[in-house]
Amino acid sequence: NGLLEYPQYTRPEVYRGRSVPEVLLGGNHKDIAKWREEKSLEITMKNRPDLFKDADLKAYLPKKKKKHRR
Repeated sequence: NGLLEYPQYTRPEVYRGRSVPEVLLGGNHKDIAKWREEKSLEITMKNRPDLFKDADLKAYLPKKKKKHRR
């Protein structure tokens, strides 16, 4: 996708005073995917803003809901 990767965590849940984000412990896959996407964008913006020129950011725009026809 052209962005840097999101942070990854392992056990234990608290290591050197740093905790795993609650969203990752909750088990809601939709929320986890959203968190990962947001973190990838944040990390890329902070560390490699030049990558945004080449990244396909359309994938990160809110999707329009489709209307069902009767």
